Amino acid sequence: MATGWAGDGAVQDQIDATVDDAVKRARSRMHKGPSLTHCEECEAPIPEARRNAVPGVRLCVKCQEAHDQEEAAFSGYNRRGSKDSQLR
Repeated sequence: MATGWAGDGAVQDQIDATVDDAVKRARSRMHKGPSLTHCEECEAPIPEARRNAVPGVRLCVKCQEAHDQEEAAFSGYNRRGSKDSQLR
């Protein structure tokens, strides 16, 4: 099958690289060390079940949800520039 300038498997390589970048970025944001007993933003107690489920947790559920929404607003862009993203 003719693929133009792209070699065999180039699309899959691009997908794999994008997934690898996302995993590395997520792992770099994970906290390490012991979980806090109280939220570092609002001082609300963090339940033991949450501390056991999420090692290194720093925020209560309410503050974590707000933090996640803020990050989603600044999620970035497709730096690899797929053809579809360039047409928009």
